[in-house]
Amino acid sequence: MNSASATLLPVNAVLGWVLAVLLAAATAVTAWARLSPEQSFSRAREVLTAGVRAAVQLAAVSAVIGWVVRHGAALLGFLLLMYAVAARTAGRRITRDNTWWWAALPIAAGVLPAIGLLLAAGLLPPHGIALVPVTGILIGGALTATVLAGRQCTGALEQRHGEVEAGLALGLTERAARIEIARPAASEALVPGLDQTRTVGLVTLPGAFVGMLLGGADTLTAGAVQLFVLIALMAVQAIAVSVTLELVARRRITTPGPAAARGGR
Repeated sequence: MNSASATLLPVNAVLGWVLAVLLAAATAVTAWARLSPEQSFSRAREVLTAGVRAAVQLAAVSAVIGWVVRHGAALLGFLLLMYAVAARTAGRRITRDNTWWWAALPIAAGVLPAIGLLLAAGLLPPHGIALVPVTGILIGGALTATVLAGRQCTGALEQRHGEVEAGLALGLTERAARIEIARPAASEALVPGLDQTRTVGLVTLPGAFVGMLLGGADTLTAGAVQLFVLIALMAVQAIAVSVTLELVARRRITTPGPAAARGGR
């Protein structure tokens, strides 16, 4: 174990037990408070499943990442896998119908220009050891923003359907009427990223900053890296939210109606 690893967490049986206790507590509290739609226990199961999946996935990634970053084709495949999983996760979080795949567009629209700019400017070396974590952070941010924007937009349009009809009666196009209702709701998807950026260094020390320090970088370099990650994330999320809003307004992303949700009964 190197000095950086020893500074953070010892990987031993005690860590495993603590993680198991924390996951059990999260599951139990979620079930006890019934923090689920329709008073069910589905969210508690999701918490448990998410924790177990995270452990399995991180173990697998830890085993292969060292090999992946040294092989160009494998690196590209790994990045595409990250993107595909993010797109499917975002789409399925927004809708259960066959329009879910449109969620791939806002994620790509946000991440690709940011990565391209960083590579072109020479700020991000085209090596796996740097490309994988930065791309992963940006894809994760775009995923979160897309899910929040999609769910907020579709929820607002469902609840305020009458206002959309009123806009149509006044002569607005369907897109214009829908986007006027959905835009304020979509903007809420930017709040988590804004709060993270506003409070950085005061409330939390984010992962990129801590990771740089543990890797031996000086505090100025670590701060600069964290700043560029946060600013890039805000740009990526703004693009992802805007594209998601447009897709929902144009009915490219839709949600099944009550009949479809019940299987057509």
